[in-house]
Amino acid sequence: MGKVLMKGNEAIGEAAIRAGCLNYFAYPITPQSEVAEYLARRMPEVGGVFLQGESEVAVSYMIFGAAACGERIFTTSSSPGISLMSEGISYISGAQCPAVFVNIMRGGPGLGGILPSQADYLQSTKGGGHGDYKLLVMAPASVQEAVEMVMRAFPLAEKYRNPVMILGDGLIGQMMEPVEFPDHLKVEPSNKNEWATNGMDTRKSKTRNLVKTMYLNPEELNAHNLKLKAKYEQMAREEILYENYNLDGKYKVLIVSYGTMSRVCRTAIDNLKANGLEVGMVRPQHVFPFPHQAINQAASKKSCQAVLSVEMCMGQMVEDVERSVLGKRPVHWYGKCGGEVPTPEEVMEEVERLLS
Repeated sequence: MGKVLMKGNEAIGEAAIRAGCLNYFAYPITPQSEVAEYLARRMPEVGGVFLQGESEVAVSYMIFGAAACGERIFTTSSSPGISLMSEGISYISGAQCPAVFVNIMRGGPGLGGILPSQADYLQSTKGGGHGDYKLLVMAPASVQEAVEMVMRAFPLAEKYRNPVMILGDGLIGQMMEPVEFPDHLKVEPSNKNEWATNGMDTRKSKTRNLVKTMYLNPEELNAHNLKLKAKYEQMAREEILYENYNLDGKYKVLIVSYGTMSRVCRTAIDNLKANGLEVGMVRPQHVFPFPHQAINQAASKKSCQAVLSVEMCMGQMVEDVERSVLGKRPVHWYGKCGGEVPTPEEVMEEVERLLS
């Protein structure tokens, strides 16, 4: 199958099917409701299941149950919906169950607005629920990249027995772009029989599997959390993913930006280059784990005078950028929130202001 023009939300739903996920539980919320609309039709066609819960809270525990049985399962939601799922995500993480969550972000806090935002960065990368847990968080910049990240998310969730989140903004869900679904990204599930509650007869085992999150003995809970910590440290070693742009020359400003905002920054960088001003960019494709070392190296270049974090929020990524730069260069923020997307011209003006 060649490329086909698809809306982002529909492409995300199709990507999950192509990845071998036939279970989708969700509750509608703008700007991602088209995923549910699309899969309500598609899942029956492929022998899958679409189930709408009575709330996002209910959906998160439906996902917990399916994931504990070793089934590939995913959901999509948007900002307030993910907040309601956060307790369930903590349980799923604590129980070491693989699942995929897609957040098509909208403006907040509260109900906010339905236009694109990147204001859930801290919620996703620092753990939005209770307890010590981490999610592997991917941040696509195009519909094609969203497709590929969704398809890669399922085997990664199973590798680490941990939830994976796709962090896109409303633009990713609503824009239309040509996409293809790479067959090589479909990976069959593995090892679910070793731990899942899928039946002793299925596993041909005399040993019961127990999936739980409660450890009343403090030493046992501490040991469990150390085990989880080791897993997150493995993620931090093995799953860093980023893209460098225009870092070969003697750039004076380093931009750090992700998602669709990085596409605006790329245009700004090209325009500045045409005007004789070199600017580079590091684009995190995974925002957890964060590419600290790559940003540190880029900021350390002698020509670099400043680092600029450009976001569609009030600067939630800035502290991760500061942790990366380690004081070698001043770190600044520029952005908008609530649905306004900074233009290339505005980013260019901010870069020029920093150098004035």
